[in-house]
Amino acid sequence: MKKGKATIHEIAKALGIDSSTVSRALNNSDRVTQKTKDKVLAKAKELGYQRNLIASNLRRNKSNTIGVIVPRISRHFFSSAIAGIEEAAFLAGYNVIISQSMEKLDREKSSLNNLWSNRVDGILISVSMETEICDHLKFLRDNDVPLVFFDRHCPDMEQSSKVLIDDSRASYEAVTHLIEKGCKKIVHFSGPQSLEIYKNRLKGYRRALDEHGIPFNKDLVITSTLMEVDGKDMIKELMDKHKDIDGIFSANDVAAIGAMKYLKKQGVRIPEDIAIVGFSNEPIAEAIEPSLTTIDQSGFELGRTACNLLIENINSKEKVLDRTLILNPTLIKRESTNRK
Repeated sequence: MKKGKATIHEIAKALGIDSSTVSRALNNSDRVTQKTKDKVLAKAKELGYQRNLIASNLRRNKSNTIGVIVPRISRHFFSSAIAGIEEAAFLAGYNVIISQSMEKLDREKSSLNNLWSNRVDGILISVSMETEICDHLKFLRDNDVPLVFFDRHCPDMEQSSKVLIDDSRASYEAVTHLIEKGCKKIVHFSGPQSLEIYKNRLKGYRRALDEHGIPFNKDLVITSTLMEVDGKDMIKELMDKHKDIDGIFSANDVAAIGAMKYLKKQGVRIPEDIAIVGFSNEPIAEAIEPSLTTIDQSGFELGRTACNLLIENINSKEKVLDRTLILNPTLIKRESTNRK
């Protein structure tokens, strides 16, 4: 017999007991004495027995696999969240399959179908910028597939679990910081208003202006997909119309950095002429000159928390758990707002 190829039947034959007893012993059944379990485990080790996890999981209708869908793995926030997810999954004995939507609804749907076909036990998702109608996600819920949103979610799915950050509070703190540094005409780079995170970041921006007696000007809010080129194009358009802009609050770091690069080429001093705050705390935010003040979203902790919530849902006897967990972000103050 080749080592590593032993079967339950061969263990049973070697010990002179029934194969059903060996199976129960390997599964730690209470119907088998500890003495028998010890004998079976010792013989299994001697013969090089390896449990067939795939077959075992199929019998239990369980794959011990979690599916994860993110917009872009290249974004530091999402890669950090994935690290947190994998840490929690590993400790709980789960494997992880990761997909990217690349901010496209059709890719998000395709990824969901693939995960469904691979019989994952549950799915973690941060929806794409194109996701406005969530019927494809409701299908999973209606078929009792545990689903947890993290960072971005679908507000029309009332019965759903989600782990979010307090986007409104974070934006309020960011804009308040700009106002305290003397900014009076503050631009907001926003993401699509179909997504709750960008709605809430706009709310925080408006609340900070209102509480400090600064009138809201809709012309100073521009929506885009928040890529680096968007940041450059948005600030160029605004500077042509509003020469007295003295602050920028961007709903992500990438667009903020695009604006910074353009302004520096135009000879605009940061933060003396225009102070800037981003969102996400990408690694480049600290490396760029001047370093970018930003909001840290605690990606690792958010991913870990979301994964633990999903595993709780998987193990729950309830078909759908409706829980929302809110994490508090942190304002990281750097040179881009360091006015004297």
